[in-house]
Amino acid sequence: MAVHEHLEDLSRRIPDGALLALPPEYSFVPMDLVRALIRRGIRDLHLLSVPIGGLAADMLIGAGCVRVMEAAAVSLAEAGPAPRFSEAVRTGAITMRDSTCPAIHTALQAAEKGVPFMPLRGLIGSDIVRHRDDWTVVDDPLGGGGGPIILLPAIQPDVAVFHAPLADRRGNVWVGRRRELVTMAHAARATLVTVETVQDDDLLGDETTAAGTLPALYVTAVAEAARGCHPLGLVGHYDADAAHIAAYAREAATAEGFRDYLDRTVFDSAVRAAS
Repeated sequence: MAVHEHLEDLSRRIPDGALLALPPEYSFVPMDLVRALIRRGIRDLHLLSVPIGGLAADMLIGAGCVRVMEAAAVSLAEAGPAPRFSEAVRTGAITMRDSTCPAIHTALQAAEKGVPFMPLRGLIGSDIVRHRDDWTVVDDPLGGGGGPIILLPAIQPDVAVFHAPLADRRGNVWVGRRRELVTMAHAARATLVTVETVQDDDLLGDETTAAGTLPALYVTAVAEAARGCHPLGLVGHYDADAAHIAAYAREAATAEGFRDYLDRTVFDSAVRAAS
């Protein structure tokens, strides 16, 4: 059964230097937990976006929390480039491990299945292969004339995190159609989840929710955090705050503007909430 905790306690379960898996912008991003990590001053993360990073990754990078970034892309979508990520790559403040969407999902599936690697062919011919010395190109090992194939080492995150609409008292978490969250939880050593609300009824005991529920077996701890995705959206609950994200893109274009943003939305807001 998953443990139920407060948000700040949840953040303390993620150690410095952890390989931390984050979902993409459209898929239940735990922004309140990201803000708690920044307040805590976490450092040296290997941040894995599954598979595309956005606001959460940019904020963690800008706050000096990230040593390695692994993703298929990092951007703020309609709001433009991710400014703190772009600056960190230019200055060498982080190490960027370029990947692709299928490669990240495949490597997580290897960890999910408990095997050391998984094959993938679609990368053959891409320049990205030359920059990944941990990927191995081999001839078809079954000798069927299939040509070269790439072996991707399994990625097992130390911690996977996401925000969800609902959990129950047992620690089962409803994720609906967001199957990448299930893969993340299966692959990771620990999974930490923030939720809008916790209900008494068993999510796995109801036919209408069971198919979209991640069992508590794969959930380490849960914390309630109302509107925990904001300023990103949570499908079926609230929309993304496009004006807030656009303002962030403008403000975070400079280090000083980014620090002002953190002071106002991460540090000052926490003090006001506690008072």
